[in-house]
Amino acid sequence: MSQSAKTPSTPSTSTAGGAPGPHGSAARLPEATHRTVEVPGGRIHLVEQGTGPLVLMVHGFPESWYSWRHQLPALAAAGYRAVAIDVRGYGRSSRPREVSAYRMLAHVADNVAVVHALGEETAVVVGHDWGSPIAANSALLRPDVFTAVALLSVPYAPRGETRPTEAFARLGGDGEFYISYFQEPGRAEAEIEPDVRGWLAGFYAALSGDAVPPSDPGDVARYSVPPGGKLSDRFPEGIRLPLPWLTGADLDFYAGEFERTGLTGGLNRYRNVDRDWEDLAAWDGAPLTQPALFVGGEHDAPTHWMSDAIKAFPRTLPGLSASHLLDGCGHWVQQERPAEVNRLLTDWLHTLPADPVGTSD
Repeated sequence: MSQSAKTPSTPSTSTAGGAPGPHGSAARLPEATHRTVEVPGGRIHLVEQGTGPLVLMVHGFPESWYSWRHQLPALAAAGYRAVAIDVRGYGRSSRPREVSAYRMLAHVADNVAVVHALGEETAVVVGHDWGSPIAANSALLRPDVFTAVALLSVPYAPRGETRPTEAFARLGGDGEFYISYFQEPGRAEAEIEPDVRGWLAGFYAALSGDAVPPSDPGDVARYSVPPGGKLSDRFPEGIRLPLPWLTGADLDFYAGEFERTGLTGGLNRYRNVDRDWEDLAAWDGAPLTQPALFVGGEHDAPTHWMSDAIKAFPRTLPGLSASHLLDGCGHWVQQERPAEVNRLLTDWLHTLPADPVGTSD
């Protein structure tokens, strides 16, 4: 069962029926449809555009379906049914109270249920930030449903021997690594929620290519909380909106979503890293064998922290078509460099079996 509504073409910035278009213009996405579909854990809100093979796009923290606003029309124009979801805990999707409801297995189940609710049997899955490991594990656990996977920002790294919170506790230098800081329910919320818009502006800017100095993109101290301080103490000064990729209207959309929902749903993903490690024990070290694509930013911290994972791609991603690092780009790759990401995605999609537009060799 689902609920659907066609996005009208009249200009608006309302979160109820549409959102600002590429680079923050007020025009709504043409022919984009908002739907809510039922999944075992509740409901998932999604936006879809186009017809053809299904491409499911999964966002990260702290984002929403809107993070794919540039990809929806581009993939639709290339002959695909492009679908961007609000991950559980975000936007108009369900927000269960239990922290354990945000374990990786639940997100994989949501993705499978969305595919089936849309009347499809298979899909290509694309993920950014936390959406990348969600996409990777969806493909790992359900290769019958997810036939190919594209990972943005966070490279694939199979489950390892070390409990994640133990590994994170060793990071941060004199401070506390941000993932460790996010572990205690309510702690990060107390910092963020009194001024959601201001915090988001600082966080988005801090991780973007507009702020990260080329000399130290992987400096862990930039992502740690000083003793007795807040994560926002690390945000760079002197960066003001609009950024080339983020306008005031874009920020308004994100802020409006989180002012309505709070941040707990998104933060609960971090609070399940140990539970995921336990749940996925049977897949320890497992490669991801489907056709794959990786796109990262030159100045994005995960591409530096996880450089060993990228080097291991021949073993862990044997179906990898290509790995790209975008010059001068930060963490928000599909928003900072939409034209490049759109081209890389569509070119890769056209090489997959059952290419809808007949451009594969």
